[in-house]
Amino acid sequence: MRWALVVALTAAYPLLVFAGLGHVEPRTMALLLLVLGLLRMTVGGQGRAQVRWVVVAALLLAGLTVLVNRSLPLKLYPVLVNAAMFAVFALSLWRGPTVIERLARLTDPELPPEAIRYTRRVTQVWCGFFVLNGLIALGTALWASERVWALYSGLIAYLLMGLLMGGEWLLRRRVRARMGA
Repeated sequence: MRWALVVALTAAYPLLVFAGLGHVEPRTMALLLLVLGLLRMTVGGQGRAQVRWVVVAALLLAGLTVLVNRSLPLKLYPVLVNAAMFAVFALSLWRGPTVIERLARLTDPELPPEAIRYTRRVTQVWCGFFVLNGLIALGTALWASERVWALYSGLIAYLLMGLLMGGEWLLRRRVRARMGA
C-alpha cells in the first residue's frame, strides 16, 4: 500500500509542484518532497544503498528549498530520480545480472544465452533513456518555464517511457519468435 503511494506521488510530483507553486511558497512545497523522501525510507529496500542515496538527496533538495525559498531545487527531483534509475541499471550491467534479466527470470528462470544478451542490450537502452530523460529534465528545470517543466516531467517523460516499454515489448515478441521460444 505504501509502495503504491510512493509510486503515485513520484509520478504526480511534477504536476503537484506546478499546481502548488502558484499558490504557496516553494519552502511550503518542500514538505511534499520531504514526505516523499520519508515515505521512500519506509517502503521495501531500506537497506539498499540506492534508496538511501535517493532519500538523502531528496531531503537535501527539500532543505535547500526551505533555505532559498526557490522552486529550482523542487524541479530537480525528476533529475535525481533519473540519475538514481541510471545508477541502478548501470550498476547491474557491471555487477550482473542486469535489471532486465532479473525481471525476465521472474517468468522464465532458465534463460538461454541469447536471451541474456538481449536483456543486457535492453538494460543498456534503458541506461541511455535515463541519461537523456534526466538531461532534458535538467534543461527544463534550469531554462524552461514551470509550465514546460511540469508538462515534460509530468507527462511527456512518462509517455516516452511508455513508448520505450511498448516498443521493447513488440521487439521482444519478434526476437522470441526468431529464437523459437
